Amino acid sequence: MVSDDTTPAERLLLSGNEAVARAALDAGVALGTGYPGTPSTEILENFSRIGGLAQWAPNEKVAMEVALGASFAGARTLVTMKHVGLNVAADPLFTSAYTGVTGAMVIVTADDPGMASSQNEQDNRHYARAAGIPMFEPSDSQEAYDFTLRAIELSEKFHTPVFLRVTTRICHSKTVVIPTCSVPAPQKPEFIRNIKSRVMIPAYARPAHKRMRERLTQITDWNERSNLNQTIKGNDDLGIIATGISYAHAREAAPEASFLKIGLTWPLPIKTIENFTQSVARCVVIEEGDPVLVETLLAAGLKVEGKDPMYRFGELDVGRVRRILSADTSPEPAPAKGKPPQLCPGCPHRTGFEILKKLNCIVPGDIGCYTLGVLPPFEAMDTCVCMGASIGVGLGMRHVLPDEEARRVVSVIGDSTFVHSGITGLVEMVYNPPKTGHVVLILDNGTTAMTGLQEHPGTGRKLDHQPTNQIIFEDFAKSLGIERVEVFDPTKEAEKFERALAEALKSGELCVIIARRPCLLAVKKIREYEKQAAEANAHE
Repeated sequence: MVSDDTTPAERLLLSGNEAVARAALDAGVALGTGYPGTPSTEILENFSRIGGLAQWAPNEKVAMEVALGASFAGARTLVTMKHVGLNVAADPLFTSAYTGVTGAMVIVTADDPGMASSQNEQDNRHYARAAGIPMFEPSDSQEAYDFTLRAIELSEKFHTPVFLRVTTRICHSKTVVIPTCSVPAPQKPEFIRNIKSRVMIPAYARPAHKRMRERLTQITDWNERSNLNQTIKGNDDLGIIATGISYAHAREAAPEASFLKIGLTWPLPIKTIENFTQSVARCVVIEEGDPVLVETLLAAGLKVEGKDPMYRFGELDVGRVRRILSADTSPEPAPAKGKPPQLCPGCPHRTGFEILKKLNCIVPGDIGCYTLGVLPPFEAMDTCVCMGASIGVGLGMRHVLPDEEARRVVSVIGDSTFVHSGITGLVEMVYNPPKTGHVVLILDNGTTAMTGLQEHPGTGRKLDHQPTNQIIFEDFAKSLGIERVEVFDPTKEAEKFERALAEALKSGELCVIIARRPCLLAVKKIREYEKQAAEANAHE
């Protein structure tokens, strides 16, 4: 939608996630795909709610590949994930910079400084440089909207995937957005064959790499001339270079300073930055996370200051920025202690962890709300690395531990996580079985609970909760040749569940036990979705 002189501009109060979704809809994005993960989840949920075509993929790699295929066909696509999800998608990501795209492909990476809901706080700005993909960083919801549009424009202008890097504060904070779509309408999807650009055998990949580097040079020149990088004139004694949410914090911490706010943060507009540094007596780079920007500028020979290493950890805020500007390295006040998270009262996972603790199991765990089984009163999880790692880590333990100890190892994984990254682990278990066998416990609560009750291929419902094909875990396990596969309701059949787990540990066989009971928070919604599906089938 485009405002004109006769129509008052629409003013909306939107979160950054909502703003990205609205921009995608306004720009005619044909497909949004991704995997739910805080803080990115609401982007696709809102895109679907306001009329866009959105879908959850089994994992981020698949989402990236689906988006890339649609982009090859000339459609505009949006693919979303949290920061660690980009690790899963890195294989197609790096090669997509070589193949390029036809229709726009915007990749949202939602970083989580301070690890509000993550196992690490990696800084995905490194991916832009490593993969050779341009990156935008909005500082509020208006820029989240605007930069999504500019990312679409840049993607189609230079035929490249483009990053939109957001962080927890941008994703979940609300600011006013005036939506005025400035990009041309999308072209009708059409596949045009281009073998040498899209089939990355070495003979075609070598020239593609050179094209990618040439493209980055062109984008650098474009960035130098663009209006994405704003200079705000203030006191010449202090200049601050900032990006994303760090700009908002710095502007409040030092309103008298001069500012250079960089919107397209890779490739950098070095000439613009150099001119700014020369206009001020002291120039400080304020950035959250790793010293990515300051190290790049120092390597370019620019006279800038960064932050002390103590500020590399956690989110920045106004107070911390003031400390950085004053070079204050005294100990920071300890954060207020909050109530520790815990499994909900009555959660079906509780029974599983009680039994695992009672049986003195060694538990390689996984990513999900059930990860809280590591905390008191259960303390029944021994490792947690990444999505799906529980099975591989458990197998590694089984292969090397003395037999008596190996028989205590149980890999615990949730239903959504199993579909995401556990399937290949189960294949590994069948292909390279430990001599003591192995036990995999799938905690199936019928939803992706940790990120807000999203669907996955094991629920039999799509992102919008409409029915679709369902992956049946026990059938899949049996199809691999695993003979000992059992399903229990952990609440109603607790004794049978415990007995089966104990017998499986002693058996020396490959075993899959599925503890299936819906999440208490989801059960009412699940019944409603099932009722709607039954009514729809009755009318057909």
